[in-house]
Amino acid sequence: MPTSRPRLRAGSLAALLTVAAVCAGDAAARSFPFGSRTRSINDLGNQFVPFHARLWDLLHKNADGGVLFNWSSGFGTSFLPDLGTYLTSPFALLVGVFPRERIDLAVYVVTVLKMASAAAVMAVLLPTLRGGKWWAAGVLGGSYALCGWSVVEASYNPMWLDGLIALPLLCLAGEWARTGRHRVAAPLLVALAWAANFYTAYMATLGAALVLAVRMFTERAERPEVLRGLGRAAATVVLGVGIAAPVLLPVYLGTKHAYPGWTRSFGPAAWTDVFARLLPATYSFFTPALFLGTGTLLLAAALAFQRSVPRRERWVWPGLVVGVALSLQWEPTHLLWHAFATPNGSPYRQTFVLAGIVVIAAWISVAHAWPDRRALLGGAVVVGLVAAGAGFSDLVTPWTYPLFAAGLVASVAALAVVTKGRRFAVLAAVLLIGAQAGQAAATTAYGDLQKRRRLDHYAPWGARQRDQAAAVAKADGWPRHRTDPGRLQATGNDPLLVGGQGGGYYSSHTPAVLTRTLRSLGGGWTSNGRSLQSLDNPVTDAIFSVGARLRSTRVPGRSVDAPDGWTVTTRHADVPPLVTVRRPGGPAVYGRSPFRNQEKLLGAAVYTVPRTELRTAAGTAVPTPGRGGTDYRVGSGGYTLTATCPARSEVYLWAPDLYGSARLGGSGAEIAFKGRLPARRAAVERLGTIGGGSSARNAPASAWIALTSVGEGTVPVDAVGCLDRTRLASAVDGLKRTGATAVHITGHGIRAVLPPGSTGTAVIAVPRIAGWSCQGRPADTRLGLLATPVPPHGGAVDCVFRPPGLRAGGAAGVGAVLVLVAVTGWGAHRRNRAVPVRA
Repeated sequence: MPTSRPRLRAGSLAALLTVAAVCAGDAAARSFPFGSRTRSINDLGNQFVPFHARLWDLLHKNADGGVLFNWSSGFGTSFLPDLGTYLTSPFALLVGVFPRERIDLAVYVVTVLKMASAAAVMAVLLPTLRGGKWWAAGVLGGSYALCGWSVVEASYNPMWLDGLIALPLLCLAGEWARTGRHRVAAPLLVALAWAANFYTAYMATLGAALVLAVRMFTERAERPEVLRGLGRAAATVVLGVGIAAPVLLPVYLGTKHAYPGWTRSFGPAAWTDVFARLLPATYSFFTPALFLGTGTLLLAAALAFQRSVPRRERWVWPGLVVGVALSLQWEPTHLLWHAFATPNGSPYRQTFVLAGIVVIAAWISVAHAWPDRRALLGGAVVVGLVAAGAGFSDLVTPWTYPLFAAGLVASVAALAVVTKGRRFAVLAAVLLIGAQAGQAAATTAYGDLQKRRRLDHYAPWGARQRDQAAAVAKADGWPRHRTDPGRLQATGNDPLLVGGQGGGYYSSHTPAVLTRTLRSLGGGWTSNGRSLQSLDNPVTDAIFSVGARLRSTRVPGRSVDAPDGWTVTTRHADVPPLVTVRRPGGPAVYGRSPFRNQEKLLGAAVYTVPRTELRTAAGTAVPTPGRGGTDYRVGSGGYTLTATCPARSEVYLWAPDLYGSARLGGSGAEIAFKGRLPARRAAVERLGTIGGGSSARNAPASAWIALTSVGEGTVPVDAVGCLDRTRLASAVDGLKRTGATAVHITGHGIRAVLPPGSTGTAVIAVPRIAGWSCQGRPADTRLGLLATPVPPHGGAVDCVFRPPGLRAGGAAGVGAVLVLVAVTGWGAHRRNRAVPVRA
C-alpha cells in the first residue's frame, strides 16, 4: 500500500461500516435516538451524560464552580479528577455545539464518532504493519470497533472508547519508535491517549508493548537495532505520560482518596462462557465481551495454517492471542491489566486489547496472500470447536447459532472466491462486509436490551427534568442557600443535569470522607458507596444549608413515561448560612446512630431515639442476636416495629439493610426502602407525624410501623428517631445568629464575612476533602466538614481549593515539554551539521 489514498479509503470504509452497524442495532432495539427519549439516559449510560452537561456549562460559562471544583454535586467536591477521567477526550468538546436540552443526543453522537474513529485508526494501522488490500483493512478495522466490548460495554461508558482509539494509536507510535520516525509526533500521540482516559490508555500501552515486542521478533532486526528501538519506545512513553501529567497526577491521587467501593476478589469466568462471548448476540456483565465477527475469527484462526506466511509470524501472532486470552483469566495478570486493583464493576475491561490483537492476527493472515483451502479448513475447524464449546454455556441465545452459521458460510464463501477475479473480489467484499455488519448490529441490539433491563430502576428522562430545571432556577438562592433537585433520580448526578447544589453524586472518585460522612448522617447509596443519594431530612438540610428542596410525585393513573406523569414541587426551609461559627472543640468522631450523629453536627439535641420492639406478622417477638445485639434479623414477610415517641413529633426510620417498605400506623403512606448492604444502602426516611389532634405536645404516644421485607436483611434496634420541630427551629435560629453575614463563592474557593467579635471555629458546610486550605494553612475538619479557627477579632474566613497533584503534575508536564523541545532541537542541529556544505 504505497500511497496514503488507499489508507484513506480503508479508514473511511471502516468508519462507515461501524456507524451503519451501530445505528442499525440501536434502531432495531428502539434505543435512543431511534426510540423513546424517556429512556435516553439509561440507553446512553446514565451516570456520564450529566458530566457532559457539566462540560457544556463550563464551555458556556454557566457552571457552579470551575475546572478545579464542582459546587453542584456531593455538597462540593473536586472536579479535575472527574474531568480527567470522563471529559478530556477531544471528542467531548463537541457537546458544546449542541443545545443543552439535547445533551443526550450530543453524547450519542460523540459515542458513535469515537467508535468510528477507532475503526479508522485501526484500518490505517494494519497496512502500516504489513501491506494488503485496502478494503480488507477497512473490514477488519470495522470488526475491531464493533467488538462486543465496544458495542455492549463501552457504549454506555463513553470514556472507555478512548482506549479503543488509543490501542491502534499507540501501536502506530510503537512502529514509529521502532523505525526511528516521527520522534515528536509519537510522544504527542502517547500524551493524547493518556490524557483522554488514563485507565484504558494504561491497558492499551501494555497491549501496544506486546505488539511492538512481536514486531521486533518477527522483523529479525539486529540486537543493537532492537535495543535502540526499545529505548526510543520507552522514551516516547515516558515523555508522553509526562506531558499528560497535569491531568494524570490529580486523577491518580483522586483514586487514592476515593471510597473503595466493593472489595470483590477476581474469579475467572467459565471457559464455556468465554467461548460463548466470541459469538454474536450474547451478554453477561462478568465475562469478557470478545465478539469480533465470524469472518475475523476465521482469518485469525487460519493464520497458524497459512503456509504463505513466514514461520515466525505464523506462530508468534497466534501465540500472542492465546497468551493474552489466558492472561484475562489468571488473577496475577488480571491485576496487572487493571493497575493492580480489581475494578468496581466488570472485571474484563482490558478485553479490547485482546480484540485488537486478534484483528492484527487476522490481518497478517491475509496481508501476504489470501488463505488457501488448507488454511480455511484449519481455521474453520478451530472456530467450529469454539462454537461447540459455547454450546455448554447458558449465555447462548436463540439467535446466536443462526447468526454464527450465516456469518461462517458468508465468510468461507467470500474467501473461497476472492482470488477468482475482480468481480468475485467485489462479491467477497460484499459478503464479508454484510456478515460483519449483520452480526454486529444484532449484538448491539441484544446488548441494548440487556443494558436497559439493568438500568431501568432510574426514573425516566423527559418532561420531569425540564420541570426540575425550571423549579431549580426559580428557587435558586446560591450561595445564600443550596437548592437540592430531590431524591428521585434520573441519573446518579442529577445536580449536574438539572441544576442546584445537592448531595447526590456518582464518580469513580467519590471521596471516602464524603461517603463516610453521609453514611454517618443516614444517607443512602448504590454502587457500593460510589453513587450517593440526596439526603431528604430537615436536620441535614439545616446542616448543609439546603433552603429549597424539590420533590417529584407520580400523578395517579398516568404512566411514568407520560409528559404529565409527574408533579414537581418545591419545599422551602429556613436554614443557617453556608458558614456558621461553633464553639471550639466539640465531638471528634461519629457514633452508630444517624440521629445522634446529626445532633452532633447540628450542635443541638432535636431527636428522641426510643427503644423498639419488632414482631412478626404472627405476633412473635424477634430477638436481637446475642447479648447487646444491635440489629434485628428479618426475612421475607411482614413485621411490626413499635416504639414510643413524644406526641406531634415526626417519625423517621433508619433501616439501611431493608429491602421492602414501611408504613406508619394503618393509614400512613407506604415508603420504599431499597437497602441490600453493602451494594445498596437505604437512606433515613420520614414516615409521618405521631399523635396529632388532641394529643398534648411531648406526651408519650405509641408508634407502630408496618414493615414488609423482601428477602433477608436487618433492622437496627435504634431504628426510630422522633424529631421535635420546635427544637430544630431553635437550633437553626442560634446558628443563624452566629453565621456568616455574607458568603462569596469562586471557581475554587469560598470567602465568608463573620459577625464582629466572632470567636471559635468556623464550620463550612462542605466536605473536608483533600486539597482545602484556609487562612494560608491546611484546613481543619469537624465531623467530616471543612473547618478553620476564626481569625482574631472576627473578620473574614478565606478558603481555597487546589486538587492534590496539580502543582507536581504541572511541573512534570512543563519538564517533559522542555525535554521534548531540547531533544528535537538537538536532533535538528545534528542533521544540519551532517549535511555537506555546497560551494
